[in-house]
Amino acid sequence: MISGTPGGATSSSSSATGMLPAVPLLALDRQYDVLRDEIQAAIREVCDSGRFVLGPDVSALEDELAKVLDVPHVIGCASGSDALLLALMAVGVGPGDEVLLPSYTFFATASAVTRLGAVPIFADIDPETFIVDPADVRRKVSRRCRAIIPVHLFGRTADMDALLPIAAEAGVPVIEDAAQSILSTWHGRCSGGLGDIGCFSFYPTKNLGGAGDGGFLTTTRDDLAKQLRLLRVHGMEPRYYHDVVGINSRLDSIQAAVLRVKLPHLDTWTSQRQKNAARYDRLFAAAGLAEHVITPSDETRGRHVWNQYVVRIKGGQRDALRQHLSACKVGTEIYYPVPLHLQRCFAHLGWRHGDLPATEQAAEETLALPIFPELRADEQETVVGRIAEFFGAAPAGGDGAEARGGQPAGGSEEPSAVRQPHFLRRAVGRADEVIS
Repeated sequence: MISGTPGGATSSSSSATGMLPAVPLLALDRQYDVLRDEIQAAIREVCDSGRFVLGPDVSALEDELAKVLDVPHVIGCASGSDALLLALMAVGVGPGDEVLLPSYTFFATASAVTRLGAVPIFADIDPETFIVDPADVRRKVSRRCRAIIPVHLFGRTADMDALLPIAAEAGVPVIEDAAQSILSTWHGRCSGGLGDIGCFSFYPTKNLGGAGDGGFLTTTRDDLAKQLRLLRVHGMEPRYYHDVVGINSRLDSIQAAVLRVKLPHLDTWTSQRQKNAARYDRLFAAAGLAEHVITPSDETRGRHVWNQYVVRIKGGQRDALRQHLSACKVGTEIYYPVPLHLQRCFAHLGWRHGDLPATEQAAEETLALPIFPELRADEQETVVGRIAEFFGAAPAGGDGAEARGGQPAGGSEEPSAVRQPHFLRRAVGRADEVIS
């Protein structure tokens, strides 16, 4: 497992401020501590079986995920990045084709396109949701467009009511980048079952994370499921016979075994993330920080699963605030500091500053705060208190919904307004070597 951060928060408060000495951005060790014996037993069983690649645990995990997500087909693969590549291969994207996607996303969304010789066409985002703007997608659809990739960013499903008709009119498939959004919904249907193919990641920082790299794809189409299963094993069927050229992208049995231990807990962990998001909303409101901080909105048309809780910092103060929080040992991250259209590797595409104003503004103003399921109420009070301290506002004080001193976010008490159903640079409160 990815290790937790050294010097993580304790339940003792600073005597001078009443706030904790540190709050981690991530604390994967807390989750592992609870499941340690089950995970280690599952790994031993795989080792004893000798079935390490695409073994029985992989097939069982695929079946279990299909039931949870209510889709007929789940196909495991080696990573979320490979899931995107396999999806594009399965729908026939190739050299010279265009693929529409947001610039405000992790690099893999665009790199999968370029690896096939296709051209990423970047669309701007809705400044409130950070999700791709359907109106800009519509403006940029051309005759060369071969696919649209909406990204369900930070755990929130993209506006599929608007995007699906655009794709239908253009006659192109929709590939959902759902790497951050497992269990998010849209009008009651899970992400991954809304378009033609869904792409998910099992990277350890995701809401359902493994003990290393892993990913999977979903589809409701039998033809695409068959093609995806073929492409993930070099296009080989039967053994050593190849009608198409695929890639090597098989899910390890050890990863599947670990994920099968975790999957039954996913809905509870997701509810804990929702409660944490609701608590942040109350704490920020109590602190009177609206002049300086814009908190993220919820999604009324579906379930937001809060892989990240990303705020906007007004007045050009984001970087200074982050420096202050780092000095106070409060973990934060910037998703994403450089939009994809301005990355050096895409300079040949000709994008310039000002081409995607909402995206560029988000890259300058957004900051992700700790939101993991095991985050405690007193840790959240410290996060908001330190932000209030920076802006000279009164600390938020107690939340009033849960007791201090270690009460888990998913405790028995229900908050009054429960929300409905990365590359990570080194910073205080991070897991080691988190990249997505």
